[in-house]
Amino acid sequence: QGRLVESGGGLVQAGGSLRLTCVASGMITSVFNPYNWAWYRQTPGKQRELVASIGTPRSANYADSVKGRFTISRDNARKRVYLQMDNLKPEDTGVYYCNTLNENLTWGQGTQVTVGQ
Repeated sequence: QGRLVESGGGLVQAGGSLRLTCVASGMITSVFNPYNWAWYRQTPGKQRELVASIGTPRSANYADSVKGRFTISRDNARKRVYLQMDNLKPEDTGVYYCNTLNENLTWGQGTQVTVGQ
């Protein structure tokens, strides 16, 4: 089934950018490719929310709060999903996770994104 490994988070000031990477480690491409993949985020006291998703062929959807600022992409050959985050805002702070749109894989450890004022 593979393991989801997220990276790329960090501390940035408002208006800055980060690029998150999710690797489906150990997953074969024939399993990776058909999935619709997604990025989620969780903030303290709130449920995990869907931020962006990408299907196949590469149609993308975004939460209203990130539309125009975030871009999701995928590299099927490398079994990776990316989230380019631009013009970050303090309310984007949280732990970001990737999973399929059906959330049927074991969650990874996530990557912390902190956006300062």
